[in-house]
Amino acid sequence: MNKPVGVWTSTRRAWLRSSLTFGMGLALLSLAGPSLGQAVDWPQRGRPVRIVIPFPAGSDNMLRLIAQRLGEQTGGTFIVDNKPGAGTLIGAQDVARAPADGHTLLYTIVVTHTQNPHLYKKLPYDPFRDFTPIVQTVRSGTILVTHPKAPFNNVQEMVAYAKKNPGALNYASYSLGSTSHLNGEILKHSTGLDIVHVPYKGVSDATRVVMAGDVQLYFDGTASAIESAKAGKLKLLGVAGDKRLAVRPDLPTISEQGVSGIDILGWQGFFAPGGLPAPLADKIAAAVRQVMQTPELQEVVRLQGNEVSGAGPEAFGKIVRSDYERWGEVIKRTGIQLD
Repeated sequence: MNKPVGVWTSTRRAWLRSSLTFGMGLALLSLAGPSLGQAVDWPQRGRPVRIVIPFPAGSDNMLRLIAQRLGEQTGGTFIVDNKPGAGTLIGAQDVARAPADGHTLLYTIVVTHTQNPHLYKKLPYDPFRDFTPIVQTVRSGTILVTHPKAPFNNVQEMVAYAKKNPGALNYASYSLGSTSHLNGEILKHSTGLDIVHVPYKGVSDATRVVMAGDVQLYFDGTASAIESAKAGKLKLLGVAGDKRLAVRPDLPTISEQGVSGIDILGWQGFFAPGGLPAPLADKIAAAVRQVMQTPELQEVVRLQGNEVSGAGPEAFGKIVRSDYERWGEVIKRTGIQLD
């Protein structure tokens, strides 16, 4: 039986509207790209991934190993590009200006996004708008060290000695505004000690004067502090972190020894330029996380006295924001400015 013309026309119009709506939906899906479920192509064939590290060659050994393993895992080419200088500003600015396509990444430490914004009045990048957190690779503390012949063996004894001998102790840092400097300021603020800051140009100079006994205190990196202690060149007083080190579980934290506030962990991690699509950020983070879980990288990190993190884009972003606020309070209280 034939349908009435009016019914057929109405049905046909409804079908056409449905088809048009469906077609427009497909078009929108294709325009939206990988964020709506398409496979993310990274690294793209024939395009190298440049990883900028704002430090000189020689301080990038672990990153080079990560880059090598990423290349083996993904089949891509990963190039480590050293751009040292200006307290990580040069390398960070380079990445902030790059396209947000996953083929330019920044590998840096806590200072770039959480300390520099408070230390410099004019920063060539916005730590949040210009970067996309990808993955935190490593969490690290520092260790308060002293000369082996110092008349104290732990933090409590050091505090007692300093109070009996005001002005007798100095502390070194490897540069103004560095973590070694800021931790020393927290130590002064938390204890009320009369100790004097002596800045040096670089880690090697700061370490050398403490080993010589010219300066009594220094917040050293975990790997170098532990190796120097093994060699009898330094004495370890306490861990500036939120828990003891797996490689030295016998060494208590500074907080355990009665001095609070020196528990802001250092870290290393990957960032991309701001505006990187979330699916691409997740894919890069997953690739790095997989590499960091290999026994080889786990052992490298452990021997440095650090621990593997693996916090992805969202969690890493929260860590950056929290540390930004905490370091901001410290720097504001001390009044340190670098420009």
